[in-house]
Amino acid sequence: MPDNTQLSESKRDLLQRYLYGRRATSSVGPSSIARRTTNSVAPLSLCQQQIWLNAQRRGVPPFYNESITLHRKGPLSPAVLEQSLIEILRRHEAWRTTFDVFDGQPVQIIHPTPARLPLTVVDLRALAENDREQEARRLAEAEVHRSFDLRRGPLFRPTLVRLGENDYRLHMAVHQIIIDGVTAYHVLLPELACLYQAFSESKPSPLPELPIQYADFAYWQREGLQGELLATQLAYWRKQLEAPLPVLHWPNDRPRPPKQTFRGTIQPFTLPSGLSSEIRQFAQSEGVTSFAALLTGFFALLHCYTRQVDIVVGTVSSARKRSEVQRLMGYFLNPVPLRVDLSGNPTVRELLSRVRRVSVGALSNDEVPFEHIVEKLRPEIDPSRNPFFQVAASLEPSMPDVDSSWNLTPMDITSGGARWDLYLVWDDRPDGIIGRVQYNPDLLDAATILKMLEHQETLLGKIVSNPQTHLSDLTI
Repeated sequence: MPDNTQLSESKRDLLQRYLYGRRATSSVGPSSIARRTTNSVAPLSLCQQQIWLNAQRRGVPPFYNESITLHRKGPLSPAVLEQSLIEILRRHEAWRTTFDVFDGQPVQIIHPTPARLPLTVVDLRALAENDREQEARRLAEAEVHRSFDLRRGPLFRPTLVRLGENDYRLHMAVHQIIIDGVTAYHVLLPELACLYQAFSESKPSPLPELPIQYADFAYWQREGLQGELLATQLAYWRKQLEAPLPVLHWPNDRPRPPKQTFRGTIQPFTLPSGLSSEIRQFAQSEGVTSFAALLTGFFALLHCYTRQVDIVVGTVSSARKRSEVQRLMGYFLNPVPLRVDLSGNPTVRELLSRVRRVSVGALSNDEVPFEHIVEKLRPEIDPSRNPFFQVAASLEPSMPDVDSSWNLTPMDITSGGARWDLYLVWDDRPDGIIGRVQYNPDLLDAATILKMLEHQETLLGKIVSNPQTHLSDLTI
């Protein structure tokens, strides 16, 4: 691990510049992401730093542990799979990175590509067919429940499970500090499918080399967020989140503990295919995204439960705004609060317009890290609640165009932890909208969540059938 005695004088100087912004003059401005000049140590991105700070909590579940399951229907060689994963590690520094502290500041340490990968392989074909699914989940849960050591790594643990002759699952427990939805859907899955196909035919990798790495983005992001840009975006949030801030009066099944417990479990759901099509058609006719339509339904649902007209819901924005970072693995997300005014008994169409306007405003001012907004705006701290919002919603990236023998499902194994009281995630697949609710069982019962999902389905049906319906007429 890095300290003043282990780094050369030149590397120490470079690291000081990275951490504190003292960089030699360059013809490359902050609008261009350039390759850094040292390959082993770098600052955290602003996105990562929020995760790192919260990951220092003790005595809470591993709520930053993520689960991804890659499904393979067809023959599979564990050796070729390992070779493919090692090549992905070679291509992406972010997945061979650990985190330490240098001069009181967190830094990321990029390690060489390993020669071997600790890939656990389990064959369940000896079990009765009805028992294989349960055992596969047990194995995956055991991995995702184990904490990660950010200093030592590795920060992902793959387990290959064989359920049938041509039925495999690659369960991956991953620390959130190195992964987001785009990483899983648009980088990991397509690269793995492509590399596996090439290596199984004894061909070289057909993937082009990456122009930059995640650590290059981290430094560029820190260099760019300052001065007028920072001041302008903070001014937006001061106005948007001015007091008094509403507290969502969610009808919990149990009293709220005095401190956040960060416990969580997951409930998957599937919207009817007909309703999924209607939601897409409705969004297209109204000139908005499917996410805006679904989010409008969620705000309406919260209003039905609470009768509040000033509601804040969280979502996550992406820092992948430049072409250079679209194909990088890593964590690029930032939580943002969406404060929507539901007063005046608006129609569905008017509420949709308000949700869209607030979302556009938030996502246009999303470069300020959430923790920085909290620090500067200083909302009243309640140790039992997350600052600004307790419920959140987001939409997964679209499924990539990959060989049909490969598929992916995220967050299908619970880690036992959760950042918020309730987190609703939609996943718009070609055959319909699916999703999951991550919720805190210290506050909410499973039966309550199932009823909420029924209410969501009912409300969405009413919303897409008549956009002139008033909010007061959207009953559940």
